[in-house]
Amino acid sequence: MVSSQNFVAFFVASAIIIIVPGPSVLFTVARGIAWGRATAVLTTLGNTLGTYLLAILVAVGLGPLISHSALAATLLQLAGGSYLVYLGIDAFRHRRSHANAMVSQVGSRPRVLVTIKQGFVVGVLNPKSLIFFTAVFPHFVDRSRGHVTAQLLLYGTVFSVMAFISDGTWGFIAGTAREWLSADPKRLITMRVVGACVMTTLGLLVAGSALGL
Repeated sequence: MVSSQNFVAFFVASAIIIIVPGPSVLFTVARGIAWGRATAVLTTLGNTLGTYLLAILVAVGLGPLISHSALAATLLQLAGGSYLVYLGIDAFRHRRSHANAMVSQVGSRPRVLVTIKQGFVVGVLNPKSLIFFTAVFPHFVDRSRGHVTAQLLLYGTVFSVMAFISDGTWGFIAGTAREWLSADPKRLITMRVVGACVMTTLGLLVAGSALGL
């Protein structure tokens, strides 16, 4: 159903996007710093469930469109590349404010179900995730093999599992090193800058591929 070449490329691209400090990572790290490891991992679970729901909706909606329109697939790839560049620039511009926000959270630790629910709401209502799935996933679809919707569902599943493992690890580490991270916002700023550079570069590569460059 999915070509091995496309799957490997998708896996690598997803790993890069997921591992570097992006919005979901910062959200999880913030919870880890504020309330510890358990809260961070539970938040990641809720966020992943919300994100996966978006992936399913995108797969069901985009599958038929991509199956019948090569132009639509190309335009979506261009949009995806442009969006990643935007995320990179935005992350760099707001690197200081995001870092300061992560070390300023106060309050008592939320209950388990509340934590999962909060993570789910953030994941399912995140317009950035919806745009990302809509614009980037089609880049790895092999229309010649058919079953486009099934391909998108597979990619969504793999992406969600990878995101849970990666973001959960970030949250676990942040919860363990909460005092070290919160003691110096410069460390969080550095994380944000690295993520900004990687997202911008990947966005340019995706857009260039759509244009045949």
